[in-house]
Amino acid sequence: MKFYLLIILLPLLNGCANYEKFRQVTEELEIPSKIYRADYNQSWQAVIQVMRKYDIAQQNQEAGFIKTRWMDNTLEVNFSDSFGSSDAVKAAKFKLVVNVVRGFRASREVTKVTIYKRQLMEQDFLQGWKEASTDGIIEKTLLYRIERLIATDNKLKEIDKAREKEQLESSGL
Repeated sequence: MKFYLLIILLPLLNGCANYEKFRQVTEELEIPSKIYRADYNQSWQAVIQVMRKYDIAQQNQEAGFIKTRWMDNTLEVNFSDSFGSSDAVKAAKFKLVVNVVRGFRASREVTKVTIYKRQLMEQDFLQGWKEASTDGIIEKTLLYRIERLIATDNKLKEIDKAREKEQLESSGL
């Protein structure tokens, strides 16, 4: 009887260890995202405008994703780590995956934009490419730029509405 009880409890104990490992990974690898008070089309246009400087491999507005090609960032990685203790990397490259999702909050349309940066580094040709964690600077910068474009667009729409209203009032007199 004790043997059967041990067989049943052993996978359960191992499951808790897996959960701790999963929890640690999810806490460390938070994917930067932001929710904007804008409709989907307005957010998509802001994302497209921000992503123009990158070499886009795939883009689909209906699915709400943009994927870039691999881009070399060896100089940036070596410069940012020049004061660190690690050796310089032989090569580094990254790609960005942007997801734009439509949602609703209190009967108002909102949009969630998520940016995932996949970074690969090669120390030497014997080790090959290895996945490296991102510092999150590019992702947060892009989210900020999207936010500013949407805010500017909203302000311009407000000005146009006020100008229209003023013209209607002046023509009605």
